[in-house]
Amino acid sequence: MDGAHSATLQLQQLPPTSSASSTSEGSFSYKENLIGALLAIFGHLVVSIALNLQKYCHIRLAGSKDPRAYFKTKTWWLGLFLMLLGELGVFASYAFAPLSLIVPLSAVSVIASSIIGIIFIKEKWKPKEFLRRYVLSFVGCGLAVVGTYLLVTFAPNSHEKMTGENVTRHLVSWPFLLYVLVEIILFCLLLYFYKEKNANSIIVILLLVALLGSMTVVTVKAVAGMLVLSIQGNLQLDYPIFYVMFVCMVATAVYQAAFLSQASQMYDSSLIASVGYILSTTVAITAGAIFYLDFIGEDVLHICMFALGCLIAFLGVFLITRNRKKAIPFEPYISMDAMPGNLLFKKYSNSKIHYVSQFAEA
Repeated sequence: MDGAHSATLQLQQLPPTSSASSTSEGSFSYKENLIGALLAIFGHLVVSIALNLQKYCHIRLAGSKDPRAYFKTKTWWLGLFLMLLGELGVFASYAFAPLSLIVPLSAVSVIASSIIGIIFIKEKWKPKEFLRRYVLSFVGCGLAVVGTYLLVTFAPNSHEKMTGENVTRHLVSWPFLLYVLVEIILFCLLLYFYKEKNANSIIVILLLVALLGSMTVVTVKAVAGMLVLSIQGNLQLDYPIFYVMFVCMVATAVYQAAFLSQASQMYDSSLIASVGYILSTTVAITAGAIFYLDFIGEDVLHICMFALGCLIAFLGVFLITRNRKKAIPFEPYISMDAMPGNLLFKKYSNSKIHYVSQFAEA
């Protein structure tokens, strides 16, 4: 009797223990998502401020008799410091949250730049004129905020330690190898039409950027995750896959910057910002879902709400950039290719190009 009673007590104690463990894991994954999202939002906000500070520095020097070069001013160096700080925040965010959550949050950069641009312009508007001029921007900001909220709330909760074994296993999985094969074929076709057939459509150029960007964010997450584990004491830097991913990250970022620079010479920066954000986010989420299996185990409702958040964010970014004045062709204050901080283009997400003519509209 005593043995049977003891066995019954043990069986009764097992379910609560399992349930508590599941609840703890779910709470931990949500906290990681929140940390990653906050780091990404902070990084994009700081990057927007940095870009505007640097552009403000260029315009102020162009409109004055100050003979100094832009890189000899404190404002420009402050912008560069904030840029590096913001990029570090975005980079670190990939180590905590799923790629599918971090990538769409670059909409925050567009929202912040829109608001900061209005503040920096400092033009006096009558209330009716102000509303007519910026009503689409405010509506777009509202939609982007709603979309961002849905993204954070319904983001996938897939969390896996970025060890060398796990990264290697994902890299050689047949779904990802098939995806890479399709991406290489598509990239070569687009590059052929762009270079040989002079197909200079913005869709062609930004699809090239998006395909490269998808590989950039995949490798960034692996590198960031392995670095964080190494800092925590679980050394991952002795795995060759770390250096393979690091080289791929740098290479794809450099070529991505080159195509963005070419696009900026042919098309308005606002158009590049909206189209680039939509294409790059879509392709990057697809790559993350295949490589890191972000949506495995997620219910249909969460996936649909996450997709709805993406669509609302897309519409918000489109309205924000749609409302900007078309830039009149002008000689840039500084060539983007010649900037010492060309790393400004090496973005792990996608919406930085829009800073180029932001203050030129004033």
